[in-house]
Amino acid sequence: MSVMTVRYLGAVQFEAETRGHKIFCDQPVSNGGFDEGMTPVDFLLASLGTCAGYYAAEYLNKNHLPSEGLTVTVEADKVKGPGRLDNFRIGVQVGALLPAPHQEGVKHAVEKCLVHNTLLNKPSITTTLSLPKPVTEPVIE
Repeated sequence: MSVMTVRYLGAVQFEAETRGHKIFCDQPVSNGGFDEGMTPVDFLLASLGTCAGYYAAEYLNKNHLPSEGLTVTVEADKVKGPGRLDNFRIGVQVGALLPAPHQEGVKHAVEKCLVHNTLLNKPSITTTLSLPKPVTEPVIE
């Protein structure tokens, strides 16, 4: 199980931490932030892109193909009803020419990405709210 702890820092800034690694989230100035970090949407695109890149590099390395110059771009459209991202596009650029079978192999490998498959298959999401326990006065007899 993956666990990420997110702490509110004030204004519209947050710190996310897992396994001792921290990243900071902010909003652009136009959205009331200080633009000192990526937005949640940026992190979603980064998650998809780095996952795709991992699978592409794994395929290339396993098949002794050049992985230098591997670059992944991810784009998505913001849509309404409800507000969300849709029409994700993953672009994989490889730094060397690949034979046709390996071109398909890289594409197929990228499509095995855990984040990619999570987005394609509607995950269940449960939200819970925890409140501090009320302080009770000691009973004096």
